[in-house]
Amino acid sequence: MNENKMNINWYPGHMAKTRKQIAEDLKIVDIVIELLDARIPVSSQNPDIAQIIKGKKKIIVLNKCDLADEKESKKWISYFESKNIPAVLVDSNTGRGIDNVIRKIEKIMDEEKEIQAKKGRVGRKIRAMILGIPNVGKSSFINRISKKTTAEVGNKPGVTKQKQWIRINEKVELLDTPGVLWPKFESEEVALHLAFTGTIKEDVLEKTEVAYSLVKFLLENARENLCNRYGLKSEYIEEILNRDNPENFNIYEIMLEIGKKRGCMISGGIVDEEKTAKIILDEFKNGKLGRITLEFSK
Repeated sequence: MNENKMNINWYPGHMAKTRKQIAEDLKIVDIVIELLDARIPVSSQNPDIAQIIKGKKKIIVLNKCDLADEKESKKWISYFESKNIPAVLVDSNTGRGIDNVIRKIEKIMDEEKEIQAKKGRVGRKIRAMILGIPNVGKSSFINRISKKTTAEVGNKPGVTKQKQWIRINEKVELLDTPGVLWPKFESEEVALHLAFTGTIKEDVLEKTEVAYSLVKFLLENARENLCNRYGLKSEYIEEILNRDNPENFNIYEIMLEIGKKRGCMISGGIVDEEKTAKIILDEFKNGKLGRITLEFSK
């Protein structure tokens, strides 16, 4: 297992077009709902979009909070609110937090509605735009908040493509936008976090490298989760990590042990590292290793 820099290059042509469309559509909306992955609140923020929406009213929704560490999620809510950015924890699968999002939007727009009322403009709906990178759970969120299945849901990043207005209630309507990434990832850590959570397509980064990096993170930050899921004894982990080898050799050996325990063997008693990597990544994405946050608030 080598530790060379990964070649990261993913920016489909439709993303540049989407970015321009978002800038145009901002002129007709009152507030932006920025959907982030609660496990990676930093890496799931699109820096390009942050520039485009500067000056607009905004609410942050930390989606997939059921997959993130509860204590860390609360810290992230406090962090955003310390920056005067309203933030809400949401699990779009169960609907937890959805009503809080609607309440926050209405509260933020109360002042604006009073200004409009003084000008004789009454009864106008609040127009919100939802933004989020691919695979952050945007379609599931929209379906839950609108209480119907209007958005096209797919398991491939970037499946929602057409612009559409969605009625939320008597006061609020929502403009959906396609998920958009940015042209260049500034750090390998961001790219890895997006790969761990399924935002970057699997053919962009080398799967075994990604799984190795995830195992390394879990050994450092959520070892108990890793041991419990794959039946690894903590004494075994300590013994391997303390061997007089380069760190990547030791971590790779632990990864291969997971493969053995899962029966990922090919002829000659060799571990199928590709199959092992897929199991580890899929089980992390699906929350089978427990509630784990990859980024910690300051």
